[in-house]
Amino acid sequence: MLDRRGCVRALLAERGDLLVVSGLGAPTYDVAAAGDSPLNFFLWGAMGGAAMIGFGFALAPPKARIAVITGDGEMLMGLGSLATIGVKQPQNLAILVLDNRHYGETGMQASHTQYGIDMIGIAKACRFPETHTISRESEFTEARRLLHSSKGPVFIQAQVRQEEVARVLPSRDGNEIKLRFLQAVAKLDQV
Repeated sequence: MLDRRGCVRALLAERGDLLVVSGLGAPTYDVAAAGDSPLNFFLWGAMGGAAMIGFGFALAPPKARIAVITGDGEMLMGLGSLATIGVKQPQNLAILVLDNRHYGETGMQASHTQYGIDMIGIAKACRFPETHTISRESEFTEARRLLHSSKGPVFIQAQVRQEEVARVLPSRDGNEIKLRFLQAVAKLDQV
């Protein structure tokens, strides 16, 4: 099992112009701990919406690379998004699910993945051309390649330890997050 913070930090190292949408709760804390960037779009609500928000960004100009980093609980809540993404096949979208097999934001109840629900199998059934499970640091190089440059849509399931980690809280001001992100994306479009 992976350390979630170390995993996110390693996969976002030297990220360049990668746009990152972070899911509700711990994934947002993990992305913030890896280093704040105006190219981060932190979600503080909309449980189950991270993949669809990332999908929307993937369809909008400019055609920047989008990485959604979310948890198993949120992804399970938004499974229908995988079917929509599979139909549309955005080549610039990658989804990384940090799977600790628990609903961390509501008391660490067991999630469906603890009972054998196969999110990689679901992504494959939704026609994701690239799917990958990682559980060891030795797999980071391939996961980074998939996240940063592989033709998408890409689905990566990172098997992370169930642990409480310190919260690293970015701004909670939704308007500030949105404006900062849009301004950063506009600069990418001018380059």
